Amino acid sequence: MRKEDCFYLGKIVSKYSFKGEVLVKLDTDDPEVYENMESVFVSLGNNLVPFFIDRCRLHKSNLLRIDFEEVKTESDADRIMGSSLYLPLNMLPTLSGNKFYFHEVIGFTVMDEVHGDIGIIQSVNDSTAQALFEVLKGDKQLLIPINDEIIRKVDRETKIVHVATPPGLVELYLE
Repeated sequence: MRKEDCFYLGKIVSKYSFKGEVLVKLDTDDPEVYENMESVFVSLGNNLVPFFIDRCRLHKSNLLRIDFEEVKTESDADRIMGSSLYLPLNMLPTLSGNKFYFHEVIGFTVMDEVHGDIGIIQSVNDSTAQALFEVLKGDKQLLIPINDEIIRKVDRETKIVHVATPPGLVELYLE
């Protein structure tokens, strides 16, 4: 399995017991969706390795307590500590309306209420406090904040994200 065919689920952040159980910090708004998984891919080096799960359950807010078939001691758990977990893209729950996955809107056109077509989404920068669409219009890059006030409609059929940018934002980049 390649990382491009998967989505990031979370990261192993600590050991839970001397029997090899680990706690995973999930990157999701709906942790309960992943409570009864049978397997995941663990990123080890440059490879995604399938790990089968004996038992997994929610632990506090967005932590998942996992007992892997292959991990039965503290030293086994130490070997996978800090590793990222992935699942195939086809396991993502389907979103509708204005909810979307970042990877889903790459290549969509951004249509502003005032300025019209302001470019194509090249990527999403979520390493900042506010996630941003990185939009390319000709040779200029625009950074558009991703929030409910700006995004008016996500049209999956026409591959257009309709936005209402704050006054002056588009001019900042295009003039």
